[in-house]
Amino acid sequence: MGLSLHAFSDIPVQQWMTLLKHPDVIRHMPLADTNWDEAAIAAWAQGKDTQWKENGYGPLAIRMDGQFAGWGGFQQEDGEADFALVLFPEYWGQGSQIFHHFMRCRTALGIETVSVLLPPSRLRTRGLKRLGFEHVADVLHAGQRFHKFRVAG
Repeated sequence: MGLSLHAFSDIPVQQWMTLLKHPDVIRHMPLADTNWDEAAIAAWAQGKDTQWKENGYGPLAIRMDGQFAGWGGFQQEDGEADFALVLFPEYWGQGSQIFHHFMRCRTALGIETVSVLLPPSRLRTRGLKRLGFEHVADVLHAGQRFHKFRVAG
């Protein structure tokens, strides 16, 4: 599949709303807010794009073969580059390909150590372990519990 990356602002607000309200997507997002309106989504997308200016890296919108598939990339969380990937269910099988693409870019972005926060609803972690991630702690983030994994170099 053809992967292309875009600024959040390149994706129409209605497409973001469809992703952010998709029941299979929000099931694994304990911080999700299902009360999104167009103004809130536009502000959220602008905040994601702003991370590039503030940190030198940030998340990007993802298209697969020209179709909006979700978003992913590195976000600064507690001084670390945290990798996030949120895809429509029909693209979940492409997660590994997308992840590897981002990981190949991390050196150019000045990122050495990468963390991942998974909610307890994500029971399958063998894939992360195969990629070199190790469970380092359970943490509270915005009042919710997450399993934290980390990989270096």
